[in-house]
Amino acid sequence: MRWLFLRFWLLFSAVPIAGLSSATHGQELVKSYGPDGASETLLLRSTTDIEVFGPVVDAFLATRPGLKIVYEQWGSNDLYELSRKECRDGASVADLVISSGVHQMVKLVNEACAAAYSSRQTAGLPEALRWRDELWGITREPAVIIYNRDLVPEEDVPRTRFDLLDLLRPAGSPYAGHVATYDIERSGLGYLFAFSDAREASTFGALQESFGRTQAVSTCCSADIIRNVAEGRYLLAYNVLGSYAQGYQAKDGRIGIVLPSDYTIVLSRALMIPKTSSQFERAAEFLDFLLSDTGMFALRKALLISPMLDAEDGSEAETLSSTALRPIGLSPALLVALDKLTRETFLRRWRSTFPAP
Repeated sequence: MRWLFLRFWLLFSAVPIAGLSSATHGQELVKSYGPDGASETLLLRSTTDIEVFGPVVDAFLATRPGLKIVYEQWGSNDLYELSRKECRDGASVADLVISSGVHQMVKLVNEACAAAYSSRQTAGLPEALRWRDELWGITREPAVIIYNRDLVPEEDVPRTRFDLLDLLRPAGSPYAGHVATYDIERSGLGYLFAFSDAREASTFGALQESFGRTQAVSTCCSADIIRNVAEGRYLLAYNVLGSYAQGYQAKDGRIGIVLPSDYTIVLSRALMIPKTSSQFERAAEFLDFLLSDTGMFALRKALLISPMLDAEDGSEAETLSSTALRPIGLSPALLVALDKLTRETFLRRWRSTFPAP
């Protein structure tokens, strides 16, 4: 019956699924935390949604009376370009930068844009989550497949990339035109996930071919993709940030989440203290807080350290074996993703799959 309903819905649905929202250029949102008459102000720029990271900022400020934090939310590509420009100009603006585009953050460190710092807290991080005492991974978030629980039959839910390929293989697949993923030209995170996929397994080429053949949708951004899966404009979405998906799922049970069991990419958002920061000590205190037990509890509560990657948490997303997890480490190896020729070649293939309208 659910399969018949799915076909009926696809036949008569009149809701458009393309051209939803364009990429936001520049600064997206700004919010101030702490007292207006604070004696010190810290400027934090981040790609993390304010509503997600705000409670973490509040938890830190509870330990620092008299400090104010101005939080600017940016898209990853714009944040990268702005940070590079301010580094070249020697501008003293941001005191902290946190980005999901960790390949871009490695590039900034490599261009001598970061201040060095070491403490007991940073030394406790695994080597893969710290580089040159100038860049630190502060979160742990999986790239997941999401689906609409009401419209996708249980037997169709893809548990691996091979399952997803099987769904898209038949001529006239009901999922044609109803699968979404990040636009990797507009999303630094989307590019990083796709590039990591291409290096991780042979399935990426087959997936890309299937996406092109079945007119999959590439769009920005996490919130848009998840909302449109919940509302049925898309049936499935690939490589979505699991922290945002789980946060949405807590409010809307129509979202289902799968950690692919063939392998699951794990992102750690990277934090950098710009070398031009005028509040280096406060920025370092914020970093140490995030790596402390209290800070990690706040990050877990915000789902930025995902419970899906730990013990069974009661959600439908099964716990994976450690061998299925593929963390993105902070290392010079990520610079390959930003090599001009490599990037252009990769994007050229992407455009052949998702041509511009």
